Amino acid sequence: MYVKKTICVLFLFAIEVMSNVALAQNKNTNDAELEELKKQVAELQRQMQEMKGEHEGEIQAIKKQIGQEKQGDETKNLDEQADLLRQLALEAAGGKVEEQKEPAEQTKFEFKGLNLRKLNPEVSVSGDMAASFTNQDDVRKTTDVNLRSWELNVQSYLDPFSKFKSTIPVDAEGNIEVEEMYFTRYNAFGDINLDLGKFRQQFGVINRWHGDALDQINYPLPIQYIFGDDGLAQTGMSADLPLPEMGDATQILTVQVTNSENDHLFGGETMGNPSMLFHFKNFRDLDKSSYFEFGFSGLFGFNDTWEVASGGGTQQIEDALGTQVFGADFTYVWEPVQTAMFRNLEWRSELYFLNRDIYAPDGSGRDSLDSWGAFSYVQTKVDYNVYLGIRGDYYNADSRVYANAYPDTINPFAYTASDAFVYQISPYVTIWQSEYVRFHVEYNYTDGHTIREPGHTVGLQAVFAAGPHKHERY
Repeated sequence: MYVKKTICVLFLFAIEVMSNVALAQNKNTNDAELEELKKQVAELQRQMQEMKGEHEGEIQAIKKQIGQEKQGDETKNLDEQADLLRQLALEAAGGKVEEQKEPAEQTKFEFKGLNLRKLNPEVSVSGDMAASFTNQDDVRKTTDVNLRSWELNVQSYLDPFSKFKSTIPVDAEGNIEVEEMYFTRYNAFGDINLDLGKFRQQFGVINRWHGDALDQINYPLPIQYIFGDDGLAQTGMSADLPLPEMGDATQILTVQVTNSENDHLFGGETMGNPSMLFHFKNFRDLDKSSYFEFGFSGLFGFNDTWEVASGGGTQQIEDALGTQVFGADFTYVWEPVQTAMFRNLEWRSELYFLNRDIYAPDGSGRDSLDSWGAFSYVQTKVDYNVYLGIRGDYYNADSRVYANAYPDTINPFAYTASDAFVYQISPYVTIWQSEYVRFHVEYNYTDGHTIREPGHTVGLQAVFAAGPHKHERY
């Protein structure tokens, strides 16, 4: 490129010189003008030398490239001649040279939607360790430390319409049980969600929660005395039915039909009669920082086999008699929008009433037992990860003269004393070290009549979890 540029400059300069000479001759220019013309020629020669020096390297590179291309052409010609000689030799021998093809580019097959890891269920593990020191007249063991449960939590979306979930605890003795294992079908019939399997039942609010996710160490006394230490969990079907809104309130009716598996309530059920549970919930936002919720619950089932005294021995009576439990729950939560991470207030209360028809174990005929209980607690967040709270429990049992003679079948629903009751006051502190680890310190003062002697208990709890789901309540 630079060589062409130089030639063009020389050509234009030659034209200019010839024009100037001709002009000088025609016009009889003087010697001074000729001298000036000589100076211009000398200047132009100097510039040409400078340009040659500047572009000498580029000129040599161009020459080298031209030489390489020429050499490549010669090599190519030699290769072509060698191929021709091989072809002629093979044809003379009666063969044929196969045409060599360039290797095809390897094809990669990719499908972004196919990711087998997405098919794996989400697995979480949680542990609940508790220690307690008790000073109570009817308790012989004063100090206890144990790993209450080690839970394996597995859940996975099966398809866009359904989800599977299970909670399998292992206690300190190595006993394994299925606390929950159910399948949820969303919008099965319009807006109705269905749960199929074993699940903690929606009687009130607290019974639905797992034990290691409670705000306190143990379930409230009414749940323990009416449903058993671990609450109410049975196998069957649950349906959540949205109801028409009432003003600004959202309403949901939960209907559950399950096996009568709870030994505390249905230990005498042998005919396979199911139990039915209904729970009505009314939820409304009071303002941008608080909400209010109340609900009513009802559980209905049967017991059909009774062991009663007869003629110095016992006899079995088969007759289906009803067991009913009714409840009411109330929840108020305040969380200011601007400071919800540091301040809040929660108030929960629940009321239980039990009616159980029985055959009196002393052989006196049909009878009916009534007992009731309630609890209420308030807790508040005082710092980013610190809660302070206090809970009060109360349970009142029925009175029957034959109760002490048949404690396995009558207690804790009835006692011989006419005023059998128990209450408990439990202040506590909860510290969330992180979403994975929670510590709990609780003091329980228990008193009453007949059911439990006065006592003091200090409890310590550590709950830890690993996996995508931390301390889920249900």
